[in-house]
Amino acid sequence: LSVLIMSPLVYVAGGGGGSVVSDADIKSISQVLFTLDSNKASASQLILEPQTLIPDSQTSAQTDHAPKPIIPVFKVVEMRSSSSLPTYAALLAVLDNYRRMTGQTEAFTQQQLQEQEHFVRETMSNTEVGRELFAFLYTKGVYSSEEEFLQDLKMMWFGLYSRSNGQLDSSGFEHIFAGEVKGGKVSGFHNWIQFYLLEKRGQLNYYSHSFNGPWTSYPDVLGMQFNWDGYYKQVGSAVIGCSPEFDFALYSLCYITRPGKMCRLSLGGKELRIQTYTWDKTTYGDGKKYIGSAFPATP
Repeated sequence: LSVLIMSPLVYVAGGGGGSVVSDADIKSISQVLFTLDSNKASASQLILEPQTLIPDSQTSAQTDHAPKPIIPVFKVVEMRSSSSLPTYAALLAVLDNYRRMTGQTEAFTQQQLQEQEHFVRETMSNTEVGRELFAFLYTKGVYSSEEEFLQDLKMMWFGLYSRSNGQLDSSGFEHIFAGEVKGGKVSGFHNWIQFYLLEKRGQLNYYSHSFNGPWTSYPDVLGMQFNWDGYYKQVGSAVIGCSPEFDFALYSLCYITRPGKMCRLSLGGKELRIQTYTWDKTTYGDGKKYIGSAFPATP
């Protein structure tokens, strides 16, 4: 997306002609999305045990301070086959389609491509959160139709590019939601449901956290240290307890309106900052940039 900075206003060029999206606009719509997230976890569904809080100076030590899992219980995923939780089922279907090592080409079956399409439509067309995000961007002139919005999301999130060895080995979705390993370290990995799934399987060992946001109910935000089957993540931040559609909507909102910049949101009246990065080496469509990364800034 081409952007002309007019801070605190940013001109966002889209298929619908483009308009100014202010910082106040972004805080307002994020607060609405927060209120609409009816599929988020409740205190009775999700148990969170952060355990040891360490200073930033110790995040590189790779010391396991947590004898227990951080997420010992999450009842929603155990009910993932339920027709009442289609966005969770759609996310789980896509998460297991990736090879985590960069430099290894990602090749998808027709079914896996359909799972990507289904995830975008399930989260953005079939939820109040997704429909509200589209309505906001449509009103701002970023998109001229829902179909244009959905197809652009599919390309910016799932379009493949190369992080290593010239192979089509990565995408915004893989990097942020599934997580990758590059240069002997965990790269990306900012989705809490993937964290829970891997921890439950014994493939991820939570060590500690270096940031705990001001929220006292879900969603909350943590900056975590962990080992993913032999590879360390020094600070992996995630919005915890939100629905898949809310996570996808927040990152999409920030990337579309603040690509390569800090995006300031309001969740329950408290500020959350999301840092986004564009992928600048290759493009799609009419010179649009894929998502490089997006994650909660901590602190």
